[in-house]
Amino acid sequence: MRVMLHAHIDTEAGNEAIRNGTLPQMMSKVTEQLKPEAAYFFPSMGRRSCMFFFDMQDSSQLPPVAETFFMELGAEVEILPVMNADDLKKGLQTLESRGNA
Repeated sequence: MRVMLHAHIDTEAGNEAIRNGTLPQMMSKVTEQLKPEAAYFFPSMGRRSCMFFFDMQDSSQLPPVAETFFMELGAEVEILPVMNADDLKKGLQTLESRGNA
């Protein structure tokens, strides 16, 4: 299932991770682990933030991914199922074929 991970990084934890050089290493590790179809890094709500869009094969992937952000960066993390345009079209066609549209 395609999911979006959105993390808001604690400012002080992020500052320390930049000072000691662990932030680039951690983001590289997460990117290698998730193999996202897209990843974005930006300021949001006054904090460093990132979004990764990736295929979660099994819900057991959730703890190692989320805990990295919680424990290493004091981040607030959301993981949500998401669709691209093709997924939405397919889902809406399913509704139409059942007569629900």
